[in-house]
Amino acid sequence: MKIEDFMLPCPSKKFLGIECFGCGTQRAIVLVFEGKFSEAFHMFPAVYTLLLFLLMVGVNFIDKKRSYGNVLVFLAIINSIIMVVSYFYKHPLTLH
Repeated sequence: MKIEDFMLPCPSKKFLGIECFGCGTQRAIVLVFEGKFSEAFHMFPAVYTLLLFLLMVGVNFIDKKRSYGNVLVFLAIINSIIMVVSYFYKHPLTLH
């Protein structure tokens, strides 16, 4: 068995045939852990900010003495911007 056997399908892509803003996240994370950093970035450009965000969420749960709210909000905004920009870069709007 491979890790790809356990990946969840994208409901948007499965039922509507349209990729969502997060399509490729799981495969990109696997590529990072396999050491294929460039391929991971091309698969899902927000993979590194997402991993940093998840790391900070973990630190937030462990370190109760400090507040990481502002950092988490900042990383969430940056991650969202990267996701939206990369989505429209991969799928440009075509006006008919």
